Amino acid sequence: MIEQIVIDVLLGFAIGLSLGLLGGGGSILTVPALVYVVGQSPQAAVTASLVIVGANSMMGAFMHRSQGTLNWRVALLFGGVGMATAYLAAGWSKLLPPAVLMALFALLMLVVGLFMILKPQPTEGENGRRGWVATVASGAAVGLLTGFLGVGGGFLIVPALVMLVGLPMRQAVGTSLVVIAMNSLAGFLGHLHAAAIDLQVVTIFVTAGLTGALVGARLAHILHPDHLRKGFALFVIALAIFLLIDNAWKMGVI
Repeated sequence: MIEQIVIDVLLGFAIGLSLGLLGGGGSILTVPALVYVVGQSPQAAVTASLVIVGANSMMGAFMHRSQGTLNWRVALLFGGVGMATAYLAAGWSKLLPPAVLMALFALLMLVVGLFMILKPQPTEGENGRRGWVATVASGAAVGLLTGFLGVGGGFLIVPALVMLVGLPMRQAVGTSLVVIAMNSLAGFLGHLHAAAIDLQVVTIFVTAGLTGALVGARLAHILHPDHLRKGFALFVIALAIFLLIDNAWKMGVI
C-alpha cells in the first residue's frame, strides 16, 4: 500500500512537472500511467485523467492570470466550443474495446511526438489572425480529442492559438491552460456514468501534480525549452511504440 502511494506521488509529480516545464504534455502521460502502473481500465483512466489534467491546468491558469498573460475572449470562445464537442465525444470511448482505445491513444501519442520534433515551435511573429472561424474550428477539433481520449490537447492548442488565432506566444500558453481546464471539465461530465473514479488515486495525482507544476514553472526559466520539448517528444514516441505493440498483441494483430 505504501509503495503504491509513493509510486502515485512520483507519477503525479512527473506529470505536473511536464505541464509546468512545457505548457502541456501531462495528459499524454496520465492515461498510460494510470493503466499500466496503477492498474486502472482504459475507460476509468480516461475519466480520472480529465480530473487530474483539469485541476493542474486550473492552477497553471491562475498563475498566468496574475502575470496578465491570458486572453479571456479567445479562451471562452475556443474553450466553449471545445466543451460542447468534448461532452458529445465522451461517450464514444465506452463503445470501443480497451485494447482498441489504448491503440488509438498510442497513435495520437506518436503523432504528437513527431509533431513536436518535426514542426518548429511558433514564434511571436507568426500572428496570422484569421478571426473567429479558425478559433471555433480549432476549438471543436481539440474538444473531440479531449472527450474521446482524455487528453487536454495542450500541444495542439498552443500552436493553433499562435498560428491560426494570432495570439502572442506567452499569451497563448496561458490561454491554453484555461481551454484545457474547460475541455477537461466537459469531458469529465460526459464520462460521469461510464466508470467509477478512484478518489484516492486522483487526489494523490492532483496534489503531487500541482507541486510538480510549480517546480516546473520555475525550472522553465532556467532550462532551454527546445531541448526539453525534443527530449520529451522522444520519450512520448518510445512509449507510443510500446503501447502500439502491446495492444496490437492483445488484439491478435501480431
